[in-house]
Amino acid sequence: MDDEKTPEQDENTEGQEPEAAGPVSDSGLSLPGESSESSPPAEEAEERPSEEGGDEGPSEEEVAEEPVAEEVTSPEPDQEVEEPKAKEEKKDVIPGADLEPILVEPDKPELSAEEKARLEAEEEEKARREAELAATEETDAAAASRAPAKMEKGARFLATGKRKSSIARVTLLPGNGKITINKRDLEEFFPRPLHQTMVKQPLTVSGYEGNVDVRVRVHGGGISGQAGAVRHGIARALTEIDSELRGDLKRRGFLTRDARVKERRKAGLKKARKRPQFSKR
Repeated sequence: MDDEKTPEQDENTEGQEPEAAGPVSDSGLSLPGESSESSPPAEEAEERPSEEGGDEGPSEEEVAEEPVAEEVTSPEPDQEVEEPKAKEEKKDVIPGADLEPILVEPDKPELSAEEKARLEAEEEEKARREAELAATEETDAAAASRAPAKMEKGARFLATGKRKSSIARVTLLPGNGKITINKRDLEEFFPRPLHQTMVKQPLTVSGYEGNVDVRVRVHGGGISGQAGAVRHGIARALTEIDSELRGDLKRRGFLTRDARVKERRKAGLKKARKRPQFSKR
């Protein structure tokens, strides 16, 4: 009976517009009081979950307002990688590697009282000689008041000087003061200033320095003995040029043959006079 409609109902339905379908229940019937007009718009639907839902995170505005200091305080990955490297470098460095090593001299045998006294006496003698030479240099700076004698062109004056076991043959020629020993310059043959001063002493005192050329052939002995032999030979050759220089050179000891030599070793002794220690038993 319900399925059959009266003609009045059909006319009413034809004049009305069809209503929007509302929500349908499980049984397939639309629920009363609910329509499409009551459903909120899409924008409101999106805003409601953000307002009502408490489980969701903060909004974009709140995230932007958060302080940035918290992000800066967090360590960066680069810093975490560099720290262990620095620690490893510190571990690899050996402590005290930059310090200079201290040279330990080997133990030398202890010298006896006699040897120590002898060494001290030799040092004192060297110091005294150097002081005397330095003093004579100052006094010899002022050359002799008398002018040097004139020498003929091509003239030669020969002499022989001796000291210890050294022998020097000296030749004086007119020139500019060049000194050659065994075909070598004075500074090359005698590197020490002490020996150079010894060789030049007779020329400085007599005033012939820079006026004559000196050629020397020397052999035998050591450096000190050869320097003394050259000085002795130059002083003798100057007396050949001017005999009046003899007194001045003799007074300074340049013409005296220094006969001091080392005493020879005797049989049964360690040195010339040193005896072995006496043992009673």
